[in-house]
Amino acid sequence: MQELKRQVKGYTQELEQRKQVQVPHKQELVRQVAEPQNSAGEGSTELQGKLTCRSAFVMDAKTGKVLYDRSADRPGQPASTIKVLTGLIAVESLDNQEMVRTSAYAANMPASKVYLKKGASYQATDLINAVLLASANDASVALAEKVAGSEQAFAQLMTKKAEALGAQNTICKSANGLTRPGQQTTARDLATVFNRAMRNPEFAERMSTVKVHTSDGKVLRSHNKALWTVDGAVGGKTGYTVAAGKTYVGKFQRDGQAIIVSLLGSASMWDDIATLVEHGFAKQEMASLDHENAPAGTRVSLIKQKDQGKERVDYAMLTLTGQKKKIKM
Repeated sequence: MQELKRQVKGYTQELEQRKQVQVPHKQELVRQVAEPQNSAGEGSTELQGKLTCRSAFVMDAKTGKVLYDRSADRPGQPASTIKVLTGLIAVESLDNQEMVRTSAYAANMPASKVYLKKGASYQATDLINAVLLASANDASVALAEKVAGSEQAFAQLMTKKAEALGAQNTICKSANGLTRPGQQTTARDLATVFNRAMRNPEFAERMSTVKVHTSDGKVLRSHNKALWTVDGAVGGKTGYTVAAGKTYVGKFQRDGQAIIVSLLGSASMWDDIATLVEHGFAKQEMASLDHENAPAGTRVSLIKQKDQGKERVDYAMLTLTGQKKKIKM
């Protein structure tokens, strides 16, 4: 252990001497590597006491690598985050100018809503924006009935779509996320689905929009205030019901890196989002420290200690490139 500490200390001192561009928090990242961590599958103890959500998940949007996991496979009601599926299916199924007639059932949906009129017809593009930006429950059901004939049939389509996108524990019972018995998702599923959905250029463009005018002149504003309050936000969907608590899924990009953040059951959602975003990018920067700062021929390696009756610990140490790592504890 003393040898490991000496090696990490020596590496840090060498970086101080060699650095050309100073990044204030990189030594903090090295410190974090040496702190105790649980594997992603066990539920991370990182950020303990700093989050209010029941479950959370952060992943690298490009590689799928898990950057943070707090009870990410714990099922819960999704609330309006499930509208990601509603909007994506509508984008893929309907022409923008296609007209959608509003049934009495759709018009009578509770808020949040855009107050569609029973029997009136609206352009699909306006209803899709109403769903993804303004989180409109009435527009969600109107689109569901247009695509599948009924909300129930559309919910089955949503479940199949979620599975096709990689979700394993998502069951949809409504087009808008209002609480239904048996309806569920997980933080991991939300992140997985949203990451795949953002590969659709039209969907991604709508998700990045802060404000848009409908064809009849109304203004729709995004509920995702991360777009103007969190550095690097490129799209996301909020949700809330009493049963679900506050829920969220979103994508963030900085300096060529991209992460997906999701959470369920939050009491202080925007604070949780900010904490998870910073943690996710710090994890990515820690992983890239080797390429950016290590002297030629060296790298920082993670040595994972097997459970020896003590808390699992990941250690940071120097190795020469191509050298096998040998450690005795």
